[in-house]
Amino acid sequence: MSTATMAAPPGARRLHTLRCQGGVPREAGDDVADEVPVALQYNGISHAVMLATPLDLEDFAYGFSLSEGLVDRADEVHDVEVEPVATGIVLHVEIASRCLARLKERRRTLAGRTGCGLCGTESLEQALPRCERRVAPLALGPGALSRALDAMRARQALQSATGATHAAAWCGARGELRLLREDVGRHNALDKLIGALARERRDAAQGFFAVTSRASYEMVQKTVRAGVGTLAAISAPTALAVHTAQAAGLCLIGFARGRDWVAYSATEQLTLEDLPA
Repeated sequence: MSTATMAAPPGARRLHTLRCQGGVPREAGDDVADEVPVALQYNGISHAVMLATPLDLEDFAYGFSLSEGLVDRADEVHDVEVEPVATGIVLHVEIASRCLARLKERRRTLAGRTGCGLCGTESLEQALPRCERRVAPLALGPGALSRALDAMRARQALQSATGATHAAAWCGARGELRLLREDVGRHNALDKLIGALARERRDAAQGFFAVTSRASYEMVQKTVRAGVGTLAAISAPTALAVHTAQAAGLCLIGFARGRDWVAYSATEQLTLEDLPA
């Protein structure tokens, strides 16, 4: 079967294009990542609209609810219904009544969260909420990071097909990849991963997160709220992300590429040799 007639992978669509290589144009098919508006409604109340890849949306609903502090535990999410509509997708999320009261206090519209992360915020206190939780990093050797990143590249099916998505992975102390989620938005990919861990009732603290993006304040905050003690990003962190990681005891690693990396906080948890077998 030719590539022009092959079906696109889930989360992408195959388009007809004109490709020019070496100055020679030819018709070809190309896989392009889907990006659709996804509205989150809690107990009938509209809360947020995100641009996201329409995959693993139940995980996204759980992860967003947990990482945004709308619920404290996965069992406070009672149901998630995915409803495709003409303009996108609506996630109908039913949460515990005590959490609904909290949501009403924070009700706001967050459109295009993947850009700035603060759209619709009304005050500086809302923009930078204090994360009271502290975490305990795992002891990792640099070989663990290298193995994790290699495994991530092999598992990013949507990125391989489209070149347009981020990934977030949960990995063991030796770098074994245990769970991975992809999305066009880096925040969304991490939310999906957090949601998948919660739905599968895994102890997130028994691993570390690796992401194919920079490490922003929000990525650090989501990691800490998930109870994970180490976040490794392939790109740079921001100063605010480093400050937040230091305050929470999070081991924050940037520029993680192969056996190269830069640790910005909780550096005592990193060793110069691999962990013993």
